Amino acid sequence: AEPPEGGWGWVVMLAAMWCNGAVFGIQNSCGVLFVSMLQLFGGGEDKQLAFKTAWVSSLSMGMVFFCSPIVSIFTDLFGCRKVAVIGAAVGFAGLLSSSFVSTIEPLYFTYGILFACGCSFAYQPSLVILGHYFKQRLGLVNGIVTAGSSLFTVSLPFLLRVLIDSVGLYNTLRVLCILMFILFLAGFTYKPLVSNAKDKEGGKKGKFRFPPEKKICNFSVFKVLSYRIWAFGIPAALFGYFVPYVHLMKHVKDRFGDSVPEEVLLLCLGITSGVGRLIFGRVADYIPGAKKVYLQVASFFFIGLMSMMIPLCHVFGGLIAVCLFMGLFDGCFICIMAPIAFELVGAQDVSQAIGFLLGLMSIPMTVGPPIAGLLRDHLGTYDVAFYLAGVPPLIGGAILCVIPWVHERQKLKDRAKPVDGETTEKMLENENTLVSDNTEKPVKEMESGF
Repeated sequence: AEPPEGGWGWVVMLAAMWCNGAVFGIQNSCGVLFVSMLQLFGGGEDKQLAFKTAWVSSLSMGMVFFCSPIVSIFTDLFGCRKVAVIGAAVGFAGLLSSSFVSTIEPLYFTYGILFACGCSFAYQPSLVILGHYFKQRLGLVNGIVTAGSSLFTVSLPFLLRVLIDSVGLYNTLRVLCILMFILFLAGFTYKPLVSNAKDKEGGKKGKFRFPPEKKICNFSVFKVLSYRIWAFGIPAALFGYFVPYVHLMKHVKDRFGDSVPEEVLLLCLGITSGVGRLIFGRVADYIPGAKKVYLQVASFFFIGLMSMMIPLCHVFGGLIAVCLFMGLFDGCFICIMAPIAFELVGAQDVSQAIGFLLGLMSIPMTVGPPIAGLLRDHLGTYDVAFYLAGVPPLIGGAILCVIPWVHERQKLKDRAKPVDGETTEKMLENENTLVSDNTEKPVKEMESGF
C-alpha cells in the first residue's frame, strides 16, 4: 500500500519527535547531571571521582548506539509498536530506579545500561515507522523529527539546573520519568500500515516464524569496501566526540567558577545543531553520489579543531563561539548519515548498514569521556583532555577522504562486469549464427541439386 502522506501519520510524527527529543535531550544534557553527581557522591577524597562518574553518562550514550543492530532485528521481527512501548517501559524503570541509589556504582547499571537500552529500543522504531506513513514528504518529516532533539537540548539543561537547585538530583530524575512515561504512551500511536499475506496467515494460525538467518543479520554490507572504510573510519573519529558534552560544564566551573551560566553552552550546541541539520541536509541533496562524504570530512575537521580550542578560551564569549561552530558541524555530521549509507550500500541494505555503524560507534563514544575524566583526575585540569579529544576527528576525517575514490572505482568495476558478459554473449550468438549459416548453405545446395 502507498503511504498516506499524512492523516494519522502526523500524530506518529509528533510522537517520534517527542521520542527523539526525550532520548537525546536527556543524553545531551548529561553535563549538568555530571556536575551534580560529582557534588553528591564526592564527599570523600576520591582521586578518580571524575573518571568513575564519567562512566555513567558515557555508558548511557554508548549503549543507545550499541543496541542499534539488535533493535533493528527486534523491530523486523515484532513490529515498531511493541518494541517502542516495551523499550520506553524499560527506560522508565531504569530512570526511576536511578533515583533511589546511594552510591555511584549502581548507576552504571540503572542509568548506564537499563535506562539507555530502553531508550535505544524506543528510539529506532520511531524512525522506522515514519516510512509507513510518508514517502514523498519523508525528508521533511525526518527533519522535523530530528529537530526534536535540538529543541530538548536547548531547553532541558536550564530546566535541570532549576530542578537540581530546588529539589535535588534524585527528585530531578523522578521528574524526568514523566518524559519517559509520555514516551511510553507515544509508542502506542505507531500503528503499522505495511502488511502482507504471510503476516495474515501467521496471525490466523497463531504461529510465529523466524525469517531466514541471512535476513535477520545481513553481513553482506561489509563486502562493500567503501562501506567498510566508512564503518570503521567514523568510529575512529568519535573517540573525542562525546567528551565536550560530558566534561564541558565541569571545565567551565573549574575555570570561571559560578560567575557564568554554563548551561548557555549547551543551548548554543543545541540551536546550531538544529540549524546545521536543516542547512547541510539540503546541501547534501545537491552533492552527487559518495562525494557527500566530504561534508562529514569537513565536519570532523571543524569538530576536532573546536575541541582543541576549548582550553585556549579564557573568556566565556570565546567558548560560546566555539560551541556555536561545534554544534553547526555536529548537525552536519548527523543529518547526512542516512544519505551516505544509501549511496554506499543501496536502499535494500541501508537499515542494516546504519544499525551496524551505530553499534560500532558505541565503543569510542563510551571509552572517550572516562579517559578524559582520568586525565582530569591526574593532571588537575581538562586542558590535555580537550587537546587529545580533537585528534581522533582529524584522523577519522583523513580516513574518510578516500571513500569517494574507492566507491567510484568499485562502481566502474561493477559496470564493466555486465558489459563484459553482454559482449561475450553477443560473440557466442554471432558464432552460433555463423555456424548455422554455414550448415544451411550445403543443405540448400543439396536440395537445389535434387
